Amino acid sequence: MNIRVTSGPAIERTGDLAAILTNLRDQNILFIDEIHRLSRAVEEILYPAMEEYALDIIIGKGPGARSLRLNLPDFTLIGATTRYALLSPPLRDRFGAVYRLDFYDQKSIESILHRSARILQIEAEGEGLKEIARRARGTPRVANRLLKRVRDYAQVVGNGIATHTAAVEALAKLEVDSIGLDEVDHKLLRTIVEKFNGGPVGLETLAAAISEESDTIMDVYEPYLLQLGFLERTPRGRTATQQAYQHLGLPYNKEKPPQSTLW
Repeated sequence: MNIRVTSGPAIERTGDLAAILTNLRDQNILFIDEIHRLSRAVEEILYPAMEEYALDIIIGKGPGARSLRLNLPDFTLIGATTRYALLSPPLRDRFGAVYRLDFYDQKSIESILHRSARILQIEAEGEGLKEIARRARGTPRVANRLLKRVRDYAQVVGNGIATHTAAVEALAKLEVDSIGLDEVDHKLLRTIVEKFNGGPVGLETLAAAISEESDTIMDVYEPYLLQLGFLERTPRGRTATQQAYQHLGLPYNKEKPPQSTLW
C-alpha cells in the first residue's frame, strides 16, 4: 500500500494535517514520526479521523462560522516516538496496538551495513563490517555514520576498502571503543566513578559536571549504558556498576566511605 510519511514538528497548523488527511486514498498508511511533538490543536483533528474516519473543519469566522464534516477513506495511522509518556492520554488510548522496539542485534546491524555498503558503493570486507556493527550501539543510523567514516579513512590512508584493520584504526581515531562507547560515554562514567565515588549522583549535578544538557544525557547516552548494565538509576541518582568499573579498568570497591552524621 502507499505510505505518506511526515513528522510531528512539521505539522504546525491544523490546516497542514487536514491537507494530508484529505489527500489520502483508500487503505493508505499515514506515518507520523515524533508524534509526541504534535500540538494539542492538531491532535484534536486526529480524534474523529481515527475513530470515525471523518474530518471536522470550521468554515468562516464569527457568527457566520459553521462546522463541516468530511468523510475520509479507510486508512491506517502509525505513530513513532521515543517519549511515549509525552503523548496525551486521549491520543494514546485511540491507538489499537502499541509496540516497543528494542535495539538491533549484531546480525541485523551487519545485514543493514551490507545493504548500505551496496547503496553507497563502498568496497567492504565482511570482517570490517562486523567490527563496525560491534560498535554501532545497536542503532542503524550510528552504524551508517561509522561506515561512512571508515570509508573516508580507507580512501585516504588505505586502499579504499573497508577492511578489519581500517575499521579498527578509523574507529580508534574517532574514540569509539570496542563496544561502541565514545568520548562522552567514558567522560560520563569516569565522572561518576572518580568525582562522585561511583554515585549516586543527581542528573542535574552530573550534567553540570560534564557540561552536557540533562536531556541529552537522559535521551542519548543513558539508554545504551543502561542496556549494557554500566549504569543504574536509583531514587537518589545515577550509580556506576561493577561492569562499568571493569570496562574502565578501575578497581571496584563495594564499600562506601562512612557518612558523617550531623546532630
